[in-house]
Amino acid sequence: MLSAPLTAHTALVSRLNRQSVNKHFDAYRDIDWDEPEHAIDARDPRWEKDSDDPLGGTDWYRALPQPLRAKIGLHHIVCQLKVGIDFEAVLARGLLEFASALPDRSADFRYAYHELIEEAQHSLMFREFVDRSGLSAPGLTGFDAFSSRFVPRLGRVFPELFFLFVLGGEAPIDWVQRRALAKRRALHPLLHRILRIHVTEEARHISFAKSYLLENAPRLNPLRHLRLRIQTPLLLAATARSMLVPPPVLVKTYAIPREVMKQAYGTERERERVIESFEPVRVLCHKIGLIADSTRWLWQAAGVAPAAKPGPPRQRPVPGIIGHVPEAWSRPLDLAP
Repeated sequence: MLSAPLTAHTALVSRLNRQSVNKHFDAYRDIDWDEPEHAIDARDPRWEKDSDDPLGGTDWYRALPQPLRAKIGLHHIVCQLKVGIDFEAVLARGLLEFASALPDRSADFRYAYHELIEEAQHSLMFREFVDRSGLSAPGLTGFDAFSSRFVPRLGRVFPELFFLFVLGGEAPIDWVQRRALAKRRALHPLLHRILRIHVTEEARHISFAKSYLLENAPRLNPLRHLRLRIQTPLLLAATARSMLVPPPVLVKTYAIPREVMKQAYGTERERERVIESFEPVRVLCHKIGLIADSTRWLWQAAGVAPAAKPGPPRQRPVPGIIGHVPEAWSRPLDLAP
């Protein structure tokens, strides 16, 4: 029987499959949750937001008592992790749908299950942190929670759109976590451990999604390709809001004034921050023809592309952890905790 031709995608997937066997993490074997230095104290100054954080840089936040600054910082991390748990649950269901439609002897099937297992470990890791923090968070709410119910089915009926949803959710949080790891400011050791594990394995997941889209998106019929061009900037804007902006429960709990939220998240500087977090996705979308003259205004209106032509951006370095941001999406990374 003739074997399927070896493409760049199948070669990458074979390598990812080997790496998922040789280097993977367990939420309880690879993290000593009862280590004294891993204890979570809401007053620990290491939870405080940096001055370059949108909220952390406001006069309102800097004027708060130190214990309250720390608690707000910790609570926002908890909110992000709860959103991450919900997002990875959607991703896991979508991966099962994706795998169910694959033919026999597909390397993609095996990798989908490797990724499914790794995402489950991430959810265990995130939930353990949330539970030990003693703080509560809602996860996805409102329209985001409602619309997420329809995403898993895309894994089977429209996998290209599903994997763009995957990248839309992973890009901003990956960007935030890499920046946190690259800073010289000391992170809490438990958070540092969690981020190192997550960034290491998410690099493989990102590589797979990117490769799948490069291989398959250009082959779509014109109607499906048009749907991707229209929906991609909208879903990127939605995931950025869920991942980067404090949820209403945080605003209400700490009585953050509306003008402070506007100052922190309604500025041109924050828009540039969102745009930067999506640069790797935008480079990919440019390569597969999703940024066209007819839809360029959508990218700009959604706040995920600069006012200039949203073509390939220049490669900005990420100090101290990994060469260039787009390069980080070009191959799996080896970031051992």
